[in-house]
Amino acid sequence: MLVDEVAFLLRPRGAGWVIDGTVGMGGHAEAILGGSGPDVRLLGLDVDPEALARAGARLAPFGDRVRLARESFRHLGRAAAAHGLDEARAILLDLGISSWQLEASGRGFSFQTDEPLDMRLDPDARETAAALANRLPEPELARIIFEYGEEPHARRIARAIVRRRPLATTADLVAAVRSAVPRAAWPRRIHVATRTFQALRMAVNDEPGALRQALHEAPELLARGGRLGVVSFHSGEDRIVKRTFRDLRPAGFAELEPSPCAPTDDEVRANPRARSAKLRVLERLR
Repeated sequence: MLVDEVAFLLRPRGAGWVIDGTVGMGGHAEAILGGSGPDVRLLGLDVDPEALARAGARLAPFGDRVRLARESFRHLGRAAAAHGLDEARAILLDLGISSWQLEASGRGFSFQTDEPLDMRLDPDARETAAALANRLPEPELARIIFEYGEEPHARRIARAIVRRRPLATTADLVAAVRSAVPRAAWPRRIHVATRTFQALRMAVNDEPGALRQALHEAPELLARGGRLGVVSFHSGEDRIVKRTFRDLRPAGFAELEPSPCAPTDDEVRANPRARSAKLRVLERLR
């Protein structure tokens, strides 16, 4: 999503490294490398080994200009040091999950098919969404669903989840949500369980915590004139990015535009999932 905007704003104009902290299927990386000179190289990070394999196949034409590593973007500094990078000309964090992960990974990210309620981006991570939903007390579940999903019926949904434990599959979670939310209150543009699925995924993978840590480490890695781009899909994530960028102004950083880039109407028509995407870009001035 926002591929053209990312490629235009983040591709280096000279030699150097780009770090794609969420390389995913390799779409953004391909666009950045394709629009850059041969002296631009890219380090792509991801915790999902299947995503890395797919990115590797897609980026194979760029040869040794690409390095891929199984690492979380929350450890940008560690990953850069491991590959001998002391600075980057650009860093990208795309906080969404790919269409393939939603539709074909079999890990329960989507309510469209009945799958194990897993939701781990890193399949070796300790706790699944089912384990979390079955373990947490009702008030904590309600907090997560409200804070991460911005779900107005969070308390009712948390109560239904606790009442229906143990949950094992996506169908179990959908049934709990449907039983909790009055039919007249179901949203028109999205599935009634969309916000709850998003909230549990964010909690299982500690996505807000990873974002905060990455935003702490990324500015120090940027070369002078380097840029940090973040694509977010959740208003809470965008607030974290906006506040961090604002707080970095006294240290010699500036956001390129006061308002984030948003997808065009054509992109939203082609891919409705892009409708909530926002791109903010920070530049290191000194």
